[in-house]
Formats: sequence, C-alpha cells, structure tokens
Amino acid sequence: MNSKQRKTMESIFKDPTQANILWSDIEQLFIALGGKISEGSGSRVRVRLNESRAVFHRPHPQKTTDKGAVNSIRRFLENAGVQL
Repeated sequence: MNSKQRKTMESIFKDPTQANILWSDIEQLFIALGGKISEGSGSRVRVRLNESRAVFHRPHPQKTTDKGAVNSIRRFLENAGVQL
C-alpha cells in the first residue's frame, strides 16, 4: 500500500465521518488490499475482499462520496478484517 492509499484509508476511518473522498481513490484502496472489483448494472460496483462481499453505487455525476457511502465502506472494511 502506498502513501496515497494509506491516506485514503485514514480518511475513511476518520471520526467524524469525512465526505468528499474520491471514488477512484477508494477503488484503488480496495485493489491494494487485495480486493476484486467487478462492474454491476448501471453504477453498481461489486467488491470482494477477504471473503466479504458488498455492492456499492459509484457516485455520479460527482466523483466524490457522501458520508453515508463512507460509513458503508468503513463497515465493509471492518467486516473484511481491515484495520487502520
């Protein structure tokens, strides 16, 4: 994991929840952690990491996530055994 991916992970686990994290940075973090990403229909993105699975909606037209999405991503990472 490089420093940009580490910074993205710190942003996801920050309290209070931070919004405006670039979705592309989150996808790169998933890949760096060993996750597999596949496209679903529409803006859906399926992610598998350490036997945990989740479906997220890629934000559009903006490129950043909102607080609700960041909370969901945090829960997914925690369920997959990822810690800061």
